[in-house]
This record gives sequence, C-alpha cells and structure tokens, in this order.
Amino acid sequence: MVTSIRDCHVLLIGCTDKKGLVHQITGVLFRAGLNIIRNGEFVDEENSRFYMRTEFEGAVNSDTLQRQLVEVVPEGAWVQLLAPRSKGIVILATKEHHCLGDLLLRHEHGDLNASIKAVVSNHEKLGELVRKFDVPFHHVSNKGLSRKKHENQLITVLERYSFDYVVLAKYMRILSPEFVSTFEYKIINIHHSFLPAFVGANPYRQAFERGVKIIGATAHFVTDDLDEGPIIVQSVLPVDHRKSARGMARAGREAERTALVRALDLVLEDQVVVVNNRTIVFE
Repeated sequence: MVTSIRDCHVLLIGCTDKKGLVHQITGVLFRAGLNIIRNGEFVDEENSRFYMRTEFEGAVNSDTLQRQLVEVVPEGAWVQLLAPRSKGIVILATKEHHCLGDLLLRHEHGDLNASIKAVVSNHEKLGELVRKFDVPFHHVSNKGLSRKKHENQLITVLERYSFDYVVLAKYMRILSPEFVSTFEYKIINIHHSFLPAFVGANPYRQAFERGVKIIGATAHFVTDDLDEGPIIVQSVLPVDHRKSARGMARAGREAERTALVRALDLVLEDQVVVVNNRTIVFE
C-alpha cells in the first residue's frame, strides 16, 4: 500500500560506515525536492557503524523514498521514515508522587509530547491525585499474588489502551523477563544513582552517612538486568556536608524529575536509537 506523508518527518539510518554516506543520503532528499531542517550523524569507529538522524519537510511518497534510500546505503542497513506524532504512554507508579505529579502537570498544560492514557498503581494512594487530572487510574494490588499473577492482571489493564511506551514513575516492583520482553525497549524507568552507589533501603540516609558530594538520577530503558538497561539521560546535583539526609532526598527527587522528563522528551521526539546496551542520543 502506498502512503503519502507531508510536512515535517524524521529519517533514522544505521549501517556499516563508508565514505560519502552523508552526501548520498542527503542527495536522495535533495532530488526529491525535500528541505532538510536538522541533521545529526555519529560514527562508531570501534565497530565501523554509521548512524544518522535527519529532520526534513515536504510532500513525499514514503514507499518510493524508502526504496531510494535503501539503494544508496550498504546492504543490511536499517532505514526508518517516521512521521512525528504525539505518542501514547501508560504510567506505572507505587506511592511516590513527585515524578508522576510532574508528568501529570506537564500533560495538563500541553508540555508533554504524549497523551497519558492511564496510570496504574499497585497501591491506591495516588488515585486521588491522578483523578484530579481526569486521567484513568487503575489500582492493581499485588497483595497475596505471585509476580506472574500480578503481571497478568497488569497486562489485562494495559491491553485496554493503545500506547507506545510504559513509564515507570517510581514503580517499586521488579518486572519479570516475560513482562519486559512483551514491551521490549518500550519501558522507561527512573531511579536514583549515586557516586558511590547505594542499594537497598533508604539510599539517601546511606549517602548522607557516607558524606557524598554528588547525587543524581538515571533514566533508562528496562531490560532483564535490573537497572542496567540502556541509559538515556543522567542528571546530577552537587551536595556537601551541610545537606541533611532529608535535604539529599529532596534534591534526589528533583534530579529524578529532571532526568525522567528529559528522557521522555528525547524518546518521544524519536531522538534515541538503541544499539545493544547503549543509546545514541541525537540532541
């Protein structure tokens, strides 16, 4: 089926590196009468791989343009033509409100390039907050359930909605490999991260007791390896001996909000490419 796309669009390409790729790719767009608005390239020299993201405008036949681009890049390349659009997200949360509340406010005022389809939580605590923004809220308790049964109930709720990404806004449950594989590279998580790192209960108290000088947060795609998926954004804030454990926790929450919304901005604008366990971010 032939489709036509108009206005602004995004081209993503990944292939073996060779001389003249930028010239050949942009030449296809030029001959099609298209106007390049923004262009970014990256060469992974260790693996001899080339990556490119191009924003362009104009009316084109997507099938024809795709075929012409494939003809000028090395065999085995991946070529994606995307029409920018508002994405759909579902948010999973537990009890902490700071990341969820920030996203709800941005959504309410049109500052989030996404439609929040629903919020799902394993506790009822955040329901009142969510309902103030006229967003569907689902309480799916994990009490007395195995992880598998609880996740099956989560999936049943998620299947009611059409969405592009699942956002973990301080969702304090470990997801199974089966759940993660259902939404491969479509789950975005935010968690605290320190130098040095602290795990377990009350990380801000641990950080305070060790006298850390930097606290921060990491937004990443979720994989089977806990908190080790491809990093999208990291945010850090300096602290010193005057900062209490409570003050560190407050600063940490600010870092988490900042990192999560920045990561979402990049992902929702098709500026992130996942390569193995790394990301290439076209800012």
